[in-house]
Amino acid sequence: MSQTIFEVPISCRGIAAVLLKEIDGQYHVLLVKRASNILDGAWCYIGGGIEQGEKAWEAARREIEEETGINDVSLYSSNKFDQFYSPHEEYIYMAPVFVGYVGSWQHVRLNHEHSEYKWLPVEEAIETVTLPGNDEVLAFIDKHFVQRTPSPFLRVGKA
Repeated sequence: MSQTIFEVPISCRGIAAVLLKEIDGQYHVLLVKRASNILDGAWCYIGGGIEQGEKAWEAARREIEEETGINDVSLYSSNKFDQFYSPHEEYIYMAPVFVGYVGSWQHVRLNHEHSEYKWLPVEEAIETVTLPGNDEVLAFIDKHFVQRTPSPFLRVGKA
């Protein structure tokens, strides 16, 4: 008796980036409200596609600047992945999550993909994100990048 096994493909075509900024002695997370066909109205962190020839961390830097206007970020690989299953396209999407520390002088200038933004304390950001799983990513970031100093081995794209 022969059994045919079908697989759900895994696709990694994008990145996610969580920005942290110290405000009044406490780290805050940048959340943006989507204003596009994809996830319209959802509160989330930054995400986007990897372009041809880019490394994932380079895409993270580019997406951060395109979506927020922020161009001075200390960027780290979190060793965590954003993931979801697409029932319509039948694949599992995975994206490496990067963490960026932003200086207090950096100001957000949203592009057309977003209608609003908020810098929220981590606990409030965890309660605000729209998609299941984003809260787990933020809790992980809190544990390893807010409550602790990240390992220098995780730093990417040093200037």
